[in-house]
Amino acid sequence: MTLDLLLDLETQDPDDILTLCLVATHPAVRLRAVTVTPGSPAQVGLVKLVLGRLERHDVPVGAGDPGTGKDHVSAFHHRWLGSSAAAPADASPAELIDRTLRHHPEATLLTGGPLRNLGRLLGEHPQARLSRWVAQGGFAGDNVVPPGHRLPKFDGRLTCPTFNFNGEPRAARLALSSGDRIGRRELVSKNVTHGVVYDRRFHERLRPVRDRSAGLALLFDGMEHYLRKKPGGKLLHDPTAACVAVDAAIAAWAEVEMVQDESGAWGALPAVGSGTFITVGIDHERLFQTFIGQAPAGTVPPPAAA
Repeated sequence: MTLDLLLDLETQDPDDILTLCLVATHPAVRLRAVTVTPGSPAQVGLVKLVLGRLERHDVPVGAGDPGTGKDHVSAFHHRWLGSSAAAPADASPAELIDRTLRHHPEATLLTGGPLRNLGRLLGEHPQARLSRWVAQGGFAGDNVVPPGHRLPKFDGRLTCPTFNFNGEPRAARLALSSGDRIGRRELVSKNVTHGVVYDRRFHERLRPVRDRSAGLALLFDGMEHYLRKKPGGKLLHDPTAACVAVDAAIAAWAEVEMVQDESGAWGALPAVGSGTFITVGIDHERLFQTFIGQAPAGTVPPPAAA
């Protein structure tokens, strides 16, 4: 089964462009469109540079210039990919998502940053419907995560701030309470992604298979640069979410309602029938096999954890 995918990303850390490399040429994915937040011309230029190197000139890029005067691009990207010229977007992000959904109504939206563009879609296109949204973001605490899956760094916690939801909290609340406008909400939460590390061992496992796709090879090259400066490796937030979008069986799940405490931190309460699922565990080997394009795609929605 091949996944029709819309990717919404930001470029102020390495994760999102690594994810773009992964999904642009993944054998189980048909990347249909990319949207960018906040949407500067420099960000659009970077995304188009990567798509060009991967011979995916067919993928449109949506963005709305935030007018901040900043490029919103990490210095890592320049060290890895060189300079890229600023470029115009092909459409506004909400317009591009809406248009893509009209042509591919079963497409999955994968979000890797603050939810500004999803919020704009829901606000500006009241007829738009998403069958599936996979988000890197959210948090599941000890009230939801079984003891064997808990990370020591989150021991005893029920809530935690999460950048991708707290970056645009109004849009996050809108998306999480959107009823039937989003068929399924699948949250790949920090209590899971903080346990997935691209370290030297992961890198050396990838080395002999990196040429399976142009995107995998470009990602490998990027992590060569990264590991030279940070040999301890990098947590794989957005690439993990991308792999879960391809194969939901990578993760163990709980069906929940997302809540915020007084400080704005996020947590999860069990809620059967909510249509919102959050990761509570991960199969690391199946994740790696999906990462390299070998595991079977499993885009059937996952069951709630018992």
